[in-house]
Amino acid sequence: MMRFSTLMKHPAEWMTGASDDSSIVLTSRIRLARNISDVPFPGWARKPERIEIMTRLRPAVESLTEMRNAFSQQLSELTSVQKQVLVERHLISREQAARNEGSAAVVNRDQTLSVMINEEDHLRLQSIRSGLHLREAYKLITKIDQQLEKSLPYAFDHELGYLTACPTNVGTGLRASAMLHLPGLVISDHIGQVIQAVAKLGLAVRGIFGEGTESLGHLFQISNQSTLGETEDEIINRLERVICKVRDHERNARIKLAEDDPQMLADKIGRAYGLLRHAYVIDSKEALTHLSLIRLGGDMGCFPKEVISLCDTLLMDIEPAHLQHISDKKLTPEQRDIIRAEIIRDRLQNIPTPDIGTLDNQSKQEND
Repeated sequence: MMRFSTLMKHPAEWMTGASDDSSIVLTSRIRLARNISDVPFPGWARKPERIEIMTRLRPAVESLTEMRNAFSQQLSELTSVQKQVLVERHLISREQAARNEGSAAVVNRDQTLSVMINEEDHLRLQSIRSGLHLREAYKLITKIDQQLEKSLPYAFDHELGYLTACPTNVGTGLRASAMLHLPGLVISDHIGQVIQAVAKLGLAVRGIFGEGTESLGHLFQISNQSTLGETEDEIINRLERVICKVRDHERNARIKLAEDDPQMLADKIGRAYGLLRHAYVIDSKEALTHLSLIRLGGDMGCFPKEVISLCDTLLMDIEPAHLQHISDKKLTPEQRDIIRAEIIRDRLQNIPTPDIGTLDNQSKQEND
């Protein structure tokens, strides 16, 4: 099995901007909730029962071909910082990070597949891919689900579907989501209209770490809310259509900003570059906002394209738990702000000054 230190040496596939279309849609994620039929749900189980369930489920997950040489650990064996690192990488939930004995996480080597054992449900199967690739993520998670179902008696009702701890997950147990980078819509002040329109279609818009979190770095998660009354294909098709629409609106907003006010856009990108290159103290919220603008500049030709994947890696590496893991000690918020600024300065030192002329060129091309 892979050690935690090995897991940390390699950025997740989705953090490297591996997909060609990840400039706006960073990630696609599919999550399935499953439970075992003959035992109480985790929230109702006593500690000895949770430990027994975990002991039964963990070998079944570890034996999957896709989990060969995976990272597998009981939550009680991880430090609070290690658990928070897994949350920041979206490999476990904040709820599972709060659990200890009787709970475990299994993550494959490239961090595209993770299984939470005894989170809210007995099993939370999750696949994350770079870019808009919900189908690929669903294909992988379905394969895992079918293999586990051969050896585990799932809690299933022929009328309702898969039974889950929370009624909002009953039915397919499927939650599909995408993480989108929408600075164009935020700067042009159209993001409110888009969020309202998406909500009217029965979809949820959340912050970077899901339910109850705010949007940072102009990052938004869009996901289905209903898991009952629709097939998995219908849920994914509906979500894909909406995400493509939002992606198009963001693309048009970027073009319109370059066309209407290239100097304003150049000023924002240039200021972000200057501040991040020379700041010695910076908090997480400010850093994410300016990295978002550098990332926007990378997509609009102001920087080399590689800047996008550099920003995506930094988005995780400057989070509080990652900073403490890198430093190998607990840090105060003030210490984290200093180390965060140091890491950003170091990573951006070879990035050339922004080529602002590309914005004027884009504006002229649109007017021709």
